[in-house]
Amino acid sequence: MFSKFGMWELIIILVIILLLFGTKKLRNAGGDVGAAFKNFKKAFKDEDDKKEETSHLNDNRDNTTQDANFSESKDTDSNKKS
Repeated sequence: MFSKFGMWELIIILVIILLLFGTKKLRNAGGDVGAAFKNFKKAFKDEDDKKEETSHLNDNRDNTTQDANFSESKDTDSNKKS
């Protein structure tokens, strides 16, 4: 039903919207939409950065745990020899 819009129909609809709302309101609405997209992208980027930091911290914890286990096994071996 609506799939047969041509270029002229779209132009007429845009002119009607422009007349109804005016350029100032449309400019403000465009700025608001742009700011919303910018904040949305920033939120996703911040979330990805947090995931990278968390994975980096988890890798360090795994290494620390392995080092601690290794040093404990050394201590128990030296205690057994004594």
